[in-house]
Amino acid sequence: MELNSEKRADRLIDWYGDGKEGSSPTREQWLRLLEKRGTPVTFINFFKMRAFADYQEGVSSSLSGQAAFDQYAAVSVPTVEKVGGKFLLLAPFEASFIGAEEIWDLVAVGSYPTGEAALDLYENENYREAYKHRLAAVSDQKVLLCLA
Repeated sequence: MELNSEKRADRLIDWYGDGKEGSSPTREQWLRLLEKRGTPVTFINFFKMRAFADYQEGVSSSLSGQAAFDQYAAVSVPTVEKVGGKFLLLAPFEASFIGAEEIWDLVAVGSYPTGEAALDLYENENYREAYKHRLAAVSDQKVLLCLA
């Protein structure tokens, strides 16, 4: 039985959180993606890494933010491909060229044949488990949703 958009958004929020702290999509953002299930989508991700991973389990980590992100990427990159997506760009951020100056460490541009394929990524159990490494690694992030 297929879940309706509201229930599917609820399930995603149960897995990833409500997004109010900026580490995952908000309910409105999940619903926006759910509206685009049949449309090609591209995510433009900007990441700023922590010096040391923060797993928020009350234990300090000697693992660098980049090393934690590498653990996330080891699962996320093949899972993106498994659901039919592909990375168009994975590169260090250099500088803003036009507009306000921003400081990031990494830019990742991932394209999916449909919004449903992107949702398949977020609903993948291995990806959900690896997401904790992304949370521990990243001190700040911005993810833009484009239709293409």
